[in-house]
Amino acid sequence: MNSVVVTGVSSGIGWGITKVLLKQGFRVFGSVRQENDAVRLQAEFGQAFTPLLFDITDEAAVRRSAAEVERLLGGESLAGLVNNAGNAVTGPLLYQPIEDFRQQLEVNLVGPLIVTQAFAPLLRSKGSRKAGRIVNISSVGGRMGVPFLGAYVAAKHGLEGISETLRRELMLFGIDVIIVAPGSIATPTWDKAESAEDKTMKTYAATPYAKALKHFIGYMVADGRKGYKPERIGEVVVTALTTASPRVRYAVVPQKLMNWTLPNLLPRRWVDRLVARQAGLRQ
Repeated sequence: MNSVVVTGVSSGIGWGITKVLLKQGFRVFGSVRQENDAVRLQAEFGQAFTPLLFDITDEAAVRRSAAEVERLLGGESLAGLVNNAGNAVTGPLLYQPIEDFRQQLEVNLVGPLIVTQAFAPLLRSKGSRKAGRIVNISSVGGRMGVPFLGAYVAAKHGLEGISETLRRELMLFGIDVIIVAPGSIATPTWDKAESAEDKTMKTYAATPYAKALKHFIGYMVADGRKGYKPERIGEVVVTALTTASPRVRYAVVPQKLMNWTLPNLLPRRWVDRLVARQAGLRQ
Protein backbone atom coordinates (compact mmCIF):
# COMPACT_ATOMS: atom_id res chain seq x y z
CA MET A 1 0.00 0.00 0.00
CA ASN A 2 1.39 3.41 -1.01
CA SER A 3 1.67 5.84 1.90
CA VAL A 4 1.31 9.63 1.79
CA VAL A 5 1.74 12.34 4.43
CA VAL A 6 -0.73 15.24 4.18
CA THR A 7 -0.56 18.28 6.46
CA GLY A 8 -3.58 20.21 7.72
CA VAL A 9 -6.32 17.60 7.25
CA SER A 10 -8.83 18.62 9.93
CA SER A 11 -11.09 20.33 7.37
CA GLY A 12 -11.22 21.96 3.95
CA ILE A 13 -8.73 21.11 1.24
CA GLY A 14 -6.65 18.80 3.43
CA TRP A 15 -9.75 16.83 4.39
CA GLY A 16 -10.76 16.57 0.73
CA ILE A 17 -7.30 15.39 -0.31
CA THR A 18 -7.30 12.75 2.42
CA LYS A 19 -10.76 11.51 1.47
CA VAL A 20 -9.80 11.04 -2.19
CA LEU A 21 -6.43 9.44 -1.44
CA LEU A 22 -8.04 6.88 0.87
CA LYS A 23 -10.68 6.12 -1.76
CA GLN A 24 -7.87 5.48 -4.25
CA GLY A 25 -6.25 2.93 -1.92
CA PHE A 26 -3.52 5.04 -0.32
CA ARG A 27 -2.56 4.94 3.32
CA VAL A 28 -2.63 8.50 4.69
CA PHE A 29 -0.74 10.02 7.59
CA GLY A 30 -2.55 13.30 8.23
CA SER A 31 -1.47 16.13 10.49
CA VAL A 32 -3.81 18.00 12.83
CA ARG A 33 -3.14 20.40 15.70
CA GLN A 34 -5.90 19.28 18.08
CA GLU A 35 -6.34 15.89 19.74
CA ASN A 36 -10.12 15.98 19.26
CA ASP A 37 -9.61 16.36 15.48
CA ALA A 38 -7.32 13.33 15.51
CA VAL A 39 -9.98 11.24 17.26
CA ARG A 40 -12.78 12.49 14.99
CA LEU A 41 -10.87 11.83 11.76
CA GLN A 42 -9.67 8.41 12.87
CA ALA A 43 -13.30 7.40 13.39
CA GLU A 44 -14.37 8.97 10.09
CA PHE A 45 -11.60 7.63 7.85
CA GLY A 46 -10.81 4.24 9.41
CA GLN A 47 -7.69 2.13 9.70
CA ALA A 48 -5.97 3.36 6.54
CA PHE A 49 -5.71 6.80 8.16
CA THR A 50 -3.17 7.62 10.87
CA PRO A 51 -3.40 11.03 12.56
CA LEU A 52 -0.22 12.95 13.35
CA LEU A 53 -0.39 15.63 16.04
CA PHE A 54 1.77 18.66 15.27
CA ASP A 55 1.84 22.31 14.29
CA ILE A 56 3.92 22.73 11.11
CA THR A 57 5.84 25.64 12.69
CA ASP A 58 7.01 23.43 15.60
CA GLU A 59 10.16 21.84 14.19
CA ALA A 60 10.72 19.46 17.10
CA ALA A 61 7.13 18.14 16.94
CA VAL A 62 7.34 17.71 13.16
CA ARG A 63 10.56 15.71 13.45
CA ARG A 64 9.07 13.49 16.17
CA SER A 65 6.17 12.71 13.85
CA ALA A 66 8.55 11.98 10.97
CA ALA A 67 10.38 9.48 13.19
CA GLU A 68 7.05 7.86 14.10
CA VAL A 69 6.04 7.60 10.44
CA GLU A 70 9.41 6.03 9.62
CA ARG A 71 8.82 3.43 12.33
CA LEU A 72 5.32 2.66 11.08
CA LEU A 73 6.51 2.34 7.48
CA GLY A 74 8.72 -0.54 8.57
CA GLY A 75 11.42 0.02 5.97
CA GLU A 76 9.12 1.17 3.17
CA SER A 77 9.35 4.63 1.62
CA LEU A 78 6.68 7.30 1.30
CA ALA A 79 4.96 7.69 -2.04
CA GLY A 80 4.19 11.33 -1.38
CA LEU A 81 4.25 14.37 0.88
CA VAL A 82 1.48 16.96 0.46
CA ASN A 83 2.20 20.32 2.06
CA ASN A 84 -1.30 21.69 2.52
CA ALA A 85 -1.54 23.23 6.00
CA GLY A 86 -1.84 27.01 6.12
CA ASN A 87 -4.11 29.99 6.72
CA ALA A 88 -4.87 33.43 5.33
CA VAL A 89 -4.54 36.79 7.10
CA THR A 90 -6.53 39.72 5.71
CA GLY A 91 -5.55 43.38 5.74
CA PRO A 92 -4.02 46.22 3.70
CA LEU A 93 -0.23 45.97 3.69
CA LEU A 94 0.27 49.65 4.48
CA TYR A 95 -1.42 49.21 7.88
CA GLN A 96 -0.98 45.51 8.63
CA PRO A 97 0.79 44.78 11.93
CA ILE A 98 4.24 43.42 11.12
CA GLU A 99 3.68 40.57 13.57
CA ASP A 100 0.67 39.43 11.52
CA PHE A 101 2.73 39.57 8.33
CA ARG A 102 5.62 37.70 9.93
CA GLN A 103 3.31 35.00 11.32
CA GLN A 104 1.74 34.49 7.88
CA LEU A 105 5.17 33.79 6.39
CA GLU A 106 6.01 31.50 9.30
CA VAL A 107 2.90 29.36 8.75
CA ASN A 108 2.61 29.36 4.96
CA LEU A 109 6.26 29.42 3.92
CA VAL A 110 8.61 28.40 6.72
CA GLY A 111 6.25 25.65 7.92
CA PRO A 112 6.21 23.74 4.61
CA LEU A 113 10.02 23.84 4.51
CA ILE A 114 10.19 22.46 8.07
CA VAL A 115 7.89 19.61 7.04
CA THR A 116 9.80 18.98 3.81
CA GLN A 117 13.15 18.77 5.59
CA ALA A 118 11.73 16.30 8.12
CA PHE A 119 9.92 13.97 5.71
CA ALA A 120 11.97 14.16 2.49
CA PRO A 121 14.39 11.40 3.61
CA LEU A 122 11.40 9.01 3.75
CA LEU A 123 10.63 9.74 0.07
CA ARG A 124 13.91 8.34 -1.22
CA SER A 125 13.71 5.18 -3.30
CA LYS A 126 14.18 1.84 -1.57
CA GLY A 127 14.62 -1.41 -3.45
CA SER A 128 12.58 -1.43 -6.65
CA ARG A 129 10.26 1.39 -5.56
CA LYS A 130 10.70 4.78 -7.19
CA ALA A 131 11.25 7.86 -5.09
CA GLY A 132 8.14 9.61 -3.81
CA ARG A 133 6.89 13.05 -4.83
CA ILE A 134 6.22 16.31 -3.03
CA VAL A 135 3.03 18.23 -3.80
CA ASN A 136 2.90 21.79 -2.50
CA ILE A 137 -0.55 23.37 -2.29
CA SER A 138 -0.16 26.93 -3.51
CA SER A 139 -2.91 29.24 -4.75
CA VAL A 140 -3.95 31.59 -7.52
CA GLY A 141 -2.23 34.05 -5.20
CA GLY A 142 1.05 32.28 -5.88
CA ARG A 143 1.15 34.00 -9.26
CA MET A 144 -1.27 36.94 -8.92
CA GLY A 145 -1.35 39.73 -6.36
CA VAL A 146 -4.69 40.10 -4.54
CA PRO A 147 -5.64 43.25 -2.61
CA PHE A 148 -5.89 42.80 1.17
CA LEU A 149 -4.19 39.38 1.00
CA GLY A 150 -0.65 40.68 0.59
CA ALA A 151 0.89 38.57 3.36
CA TYR A 152 -0.77 35.43 2.01
CA VAL A 153 0.30 36.31 -1.54
CA ALA A 154 3.89 36.89 -0.39
CA ALA A 155 3.98 33.48 1.28
CA LYS A 156 2.46 31.68 -1.71
CA HIS A 157 4.80 33.43 -4.16
CA GLY A 158 7.62 32.28 -1.90
CA LEU A 159 6.26 28.73 -1.81
CA GLU A 160 6.25 28.62 -5.60
CA GLY A 161 9.84 29.87 -5.63
CA ILE A 162 11.16 27.29 -3.19
CA SER A 163 9.14 24.59 -5.00
CA GLU A 164 11.00 25.34 -8.21
CA THR A 165 14.35 25.36 -6.44
CA LEU A 166 13.55 22.12 -4.61
CA ARG A 167 12.40 20.45 -7.82
CA ARG A 168 15.85 21.03 -9.26
CA GLU A 169 17.83 20.29 -6.11
CA LEU A 170 15.95 17.06 -5.38
CA MET A 171 16.68 15.64 -8.82
CA LEU A 172 19.77 14.32 -7.01
CA PHE A 173 17.48 11.87 -5.20
CA GLY A 174 14.87 11.36 -7.95
CA ILE A 175 12.22 13.24 -5.93
CA ASP A 176 9.83 15.37 -7.99
CA VAL A 177 8.14 18.55 -6.69
CA ILE A 178 4.76 19.60 -8.09
CA ILE A 179 2.60 22.63 -7.36
CA VAL A 180 -1.20 22.43 -7.16
CA ALA A 181 -2.71 25.92 -7.16
CA PRO A 182 -6.43 26.19 -6.32
CA GLY A 183 -8.72 29.11 -6.97
CA SER A 184 -11.97 29.36 -5.01
CA ILE A 185 -12.71 26.21 -3.00
CA ALA A 186 -15.89 25.82 -0.94
CA THR A 187 -14.48 25.12 2.54
CA PRO A 188 -15.23 26.15 6.15
CA THR A 189 -12.55 28.83 5.67
CA TRP A 190 -15.25 31.15 4.38
CA ASP A 191 -17.38 30.69 7.49
CA LYS A 192 -14.31 31.57 9.58
CA ALA A 193 -13.63 34.64 7.43
CA GLU A 194 -17.20 35.82 7.86
CA SER A 195 -17.17 35.30 11.62
CA ALA A 196 -13.82 37.13 11.88
CA GLU A 197 -15.03 40.09 9.80
CA ASP A 198 -15.93 42.26 12.82
CA LYS A 199 -12.45 41.85 14.30
CA THR A 200 -10.78 42.58 10.97
CA MET A 201 -12.91 45.64 10.35
CA LYS A 202 -12.23 46.95 13.86
CA THR A 203 -8.47 46.65 13.23
CA TYR A 204 -8.66 48.74 10.06
CA ALA A 205 -11.70 50.93 10.75
CA ALA A 206 -9.65 54.11 11.01
CA THR A 207 -7.76 53.53 7.73
CA PRO A 208 -8.74 54.78 4.25
CA TYR A 209 -9.29 51.15 3.27
CA ALA A 210 -12.20 50.40 5.61
CA LYS A 211 -15.00 50.64 3.05
CA ALA A 212 -13.10 48.74 0.35
CA LEU A 213 -12.02 46.04 2.80
CA LYS A 214 -15.60 45.38 3.89
CA HIS A 215 -16.63 45.14 0.24
CA PHE A 216 -13.73 42.78 -0.49
CA ILE A 217 -14.48 40.41 2.41
CA GLY A 218 -18.12 40.13 1.35
CA TYR A 219 -17.12 39.42 -2.24
CA MET A 220 -14.50 36.80 -1.30
CA VAL A 221 -16.85 34.95 1.06
CA ALA A 222 -19.63 34.82 -1.53
CA ASP A 223 -17.26 33.78 -4.32
CA GLY A 224 -15.52 31.19 -2.15
CA ARG A 225 -18.75 29.45 -1.26
CA LYS A 226 -19.42 28.97 -4.99
CA GLY A 227 -16.03 27.33 -5.57
CA TYR A 228 -15.05 23.74 -6.24
CA LYS A 229 -15.53 21.07 -3.59
CA PRO A 230 -12.31 20.16 -1.73
CA GLU A 231 -12.39 16.70 -3.29
CA ARG A 232 -11.60 18.31 -6.65
CA ILE A 233 -8.18 19.24 -5.31
CA GLY A 234 -7.78 15.68 -4.01
CA GLU A 235 -8.33 14.33 -7.52
CA VAL A 236 -5.62 16.62 -8.90
CA VAL A 237 -3.24 15.60 -6.12
CA VAL A 238 -3.75 11.94 -7.01
CA THR A 239 -2.89 12.79 -10.62
CA ALA A 240 0.23 14.68 -9.50
CA LEU A 241 1.36 11.71 -7.38
CA THR A 242 0.65 8.92 -9.85
CA THR A 243 0.84 10.07 -13.46
CA ALA A 244 4.02 9.04 -15.27
CA SER A 245 4.91 12.56 -16.41
CA PRO A 246 3.20 15.13 -14.18
CA ARG A 247 3.13 18.82 -14.96
CA VAL A 248 5.21 21.05 -12.71
CA ARG A 249 2.08 23.10 -11.88
CA TYR A 250 -1.67 22.47 -11.90
CA ALA A 251 -4.01 25.48 -11.71
CA VAL A 252 -7.42 24.34 -10.41
CA VAL A 253 -9.55 27.42 -10.95
CA PRO A 254 -13.34 27.74 -11.44
CA GLN A 255 -14.24 29.68 -14.60
CA LYS A 256 -10.61 29.33 -15.59
CA LEU A 257 -10.75 31.49 -18.73
CA MET A 258 -11.94 34.58 -16.85
CA ASN A 259 -10.24 33.96 -13.51
CA TRP A 260 -6.87 32.67 -14.66
CA THR A 261 -6.11 32.54 -18.39
CA LEU A 262 -7.14 36.06 -19.43
CA PRO A 263 -5.65 37.84 -16.38
CA ASN A 264 -2.32 36.22 -17.25
CA LEU A 265 -2.54 37.26 -20.90
CA LEU A 266 -3.81 40.84 -20.58
CA PRO A 267 -1.44 43.78 -19.91
CA ARG A 268 -0.76 44.09 -16.19
CA ARG A 269 -2.05 47.68 -16.00
CA TRP A 270 -5.39 46.54 -17.40
CA VAL A 271 -5.59 43.79 -14.83
CA ASP A 272 -4.65 46.26 -12.08
CA ARG A 273 -7.63 48.43 -12.93
CA LEU A 274 -10.04 45.49 -13.22
CA VAL A 275 -8.96 43.99 -9.89
CA ALA A 276 -9.01 47.38 -8.14
CA ARG A 277 -12.53 48.03 -9.35
CA GLN A 278 -13.66 44.56 -8.23
CA ALA A 279 -12.09 45.15 -4.80
CA GLY A 280 -13.76 48.52 -4.37
CA LEU A 281 -10.48 50.41 -4.71
CA ARG A 282 -11.36 52.30 -7.89
CA GLN A 283 -14.45 54.10 -9.14
